[in-house]
Amino acid sequence: MSRMTNDIENISTTISQSLPSLFSGVLTIVGTAAVMAWYCWQLALLSCATVILTLTATKILSGKVRKFSRRRQMYLGQLNGTVEEMVSGYRTVVAYNHQDITTENFCRASDQLTRAGIQTDIFSGVMGPVMNCIGNIGFVIIAAFGGYFSINGMISVGVISAFIVYAKQFSRPINEIAQIYGQLQTAIAGAERVFMVLDEENEEKGGKSLAVGRDAGVVFRNVNFSYSPGHPVVRDFTLTVPSGKKVALVGAAGSGKTTIVNLLMKFYDIDTGEILINHQDIHKVSRDSLRQNIAIVLQDTILFSDTIGNNLKYGREDASGEEMERAAQMSCLAGVLKGLPQGYDTMLTGSGENLSQGQRQLLAIARAFVADPKILILDEATSNVDTRTEKEIQDAMGRIMENRTSIVIAHRLSTIRDSDLIVVMDRGRIVEMGNHEELLEARGKY
Repeated sequence: MSRMTNDIENISTTISQSLPSLFSGVLTIVGTAAVMAWYCWQLALLSCATVILTLTATKILSGKVRKFSRRRQMYLGQLNGTVEEMVSGYRTVVAYNHQDITTENFCRASDQLTRAGIQTDIFSGVMGPVMNCIGNIGFVIIAAFGGYFSINGMISVGVISAFIVYAKQFSRPINEIAQIYGQLQTAIAGAERVFMVLDEENEEKGGKSLAVGRDAGVVFRNVNFSYSPGHPVVRDFTLTVPSGKKVALVGAAGSGKTTIVNLLMKFYDIDTGEILINHQDIHKVSRDSLRQNIAIVLQDTILFSDTIGNNLKYGREDASGEEMERAAQMSCLAGVLKGLPQGYDTMLTGSGENLSQGQRQLLAIARAFVADPKILILDEATSNVDTRTEKEIQDAMGRIMENRTSIVIAHRLSTIRDSDLIVVMDRGRIVEMGNHEELLEARGKY
């Protein structure tokens, strides 16, 4: 966020203020140099000697400005991140009495930013006086050599006087350009951070359309995946999810359940193996086509600062009012809507902070119902609702899961016991499979 606001604002301000001065300065330098060369090319060349000094000083100082500007922008981003995190996590900070520690962390980040800012301003501020000093050296050179040339009859005293005026006019835009160059280094430091984001590879949008009819069977075949090379998270995962069946993935935290869902949604690409939907390799299918046929309800509910109706339509934009009403009834959201004065037009603030956690979960489930998917993924979808509401949601899920391929991730026994197949995972591998009764009799990991 800091890159998209502070850094871009920095670039915009620098360019808007610097480019006009840069163009006018270049034109002034070219015109003045031409007149000086016409009067006396020897003195003109001697005047250009100061340009070498200017370029050398600019290179040294601008390198320092760029270095500390890059550091300042980095610390500014860290400071913004610290503020955002602590404000959003205010209750946790207070609950654990971390106010003083949080203040210390903020002050430390702020002091680092201040130091980097001071260092940047020192080298930026020093550039002007250095350029003026070099300009004064140019006047001395013109006066000394101009006097020598005048004594030898090469030029008149009037030319010396004119040259001093032109030298001042020549050095002024050079000094301005040198200072602008220092400011540009600050903008370049910000631009580097912005382009790091822009240069990230986009998701590959190409591929065939996923052909899904009434059936939507999913097959994982010898799938291996690792977030970091050499540290596999999923190992030789092979599983068939029959069309229209409910399959539950269970296991300890970190066993790879959510990763399997991420791979099916193509949030990540697998290392080796295949994932097939109706015998079509999803690696060759476009992400848009794939995700149009899959709805997912995550454990962490994400809602947008918009009306409840528009949040429901996020699942499918062309959903009618009747379809939204049906989804609300099936997900038990209708009771929540009755308690809101504006119903579907109720505006959610702060990503749904004016609703309880359970109500947000119901809204996310209703959004998945509106999408009317061929494949439904529920990742701890009832983790934030009470037992009675969970039972109602499960009944509703039973209705919507009919003739749909469903993958459920859950830790509650009540959520998975009626699954057609329960897959027990451990460290990225399948260690047991079967229904609830079979796995209990096996007395294994389940």
